[in-house]
Amino acid sequence: MDRMSMNVASETAPEGPWLVAGLGNPGPEYTGNRHNIGFMVAELLAERISGRFKAHKSRAQVVEGRIGGQRVVLAKPMTFMNLSGGPVTALRDFYKVPVGNIIAVHDELDIDYATLRLKKGGGDNGHNGLKSITKSLGPDYLRVRCGIGRPPGRMDVAAFVLKDFSSAERKELDWFVDRSADAVEALISEGLERAQGTYNS
Repeated sequence: MDRMSMNVASETAPEGPWLVAGLGNPGPEYTGNRHNIGFMVAELLAERISGRFKAHKSRAQVVEGRIGGQRVVLAKPMTFMNLSGGPVTALRDFYKVPVGNIIAVHDELDIDYATLRLKKGGGDNGHNGLKSITKSLGPDYLRVRCGIGRPPGRMDVAAFVLKDFSSAERKELDWFVDRSADAVEALISEGLERAQGTYNS
């Protein structure tokens, strides 16, 4: 990372480690669900830093490492989605992470599939994982919003997010997860504004 990127990152983020919480549901039956794209991104980031997830007393699996020279904790909460706030708060306290250095990676219904939006703060838009985190931490954490689009026809939203990506969607899924992981790395190493300029499409 060049000196300018280091300066930008230091100016836009508080001191302290980063916490990247990929949101999803634990268990093999949920692995390929749209709701689990946060887990997929966290797993790819762990692979990139040659880390393996290990159980943590916070009720999450974690990997510790460095991204862009910054100390980072990657986490997958092992509660169900609607209880994500408990593990994320416990990890925040354990690792002493400033709220401004917490990134939630999650599926987003109101964005077209394979489209990203990065932002800080805001509402939960009906997402139970965000609702739980916001209840515990307040809204001022960073979000990598991974678009999955709206359900077709009259399909129930809960049924839609708990289904696997379609065969057509899977053709782009690896690329989308890869780009989402790139966006997380950019948030950490370059700061929100520059990362938004690159990845908000």
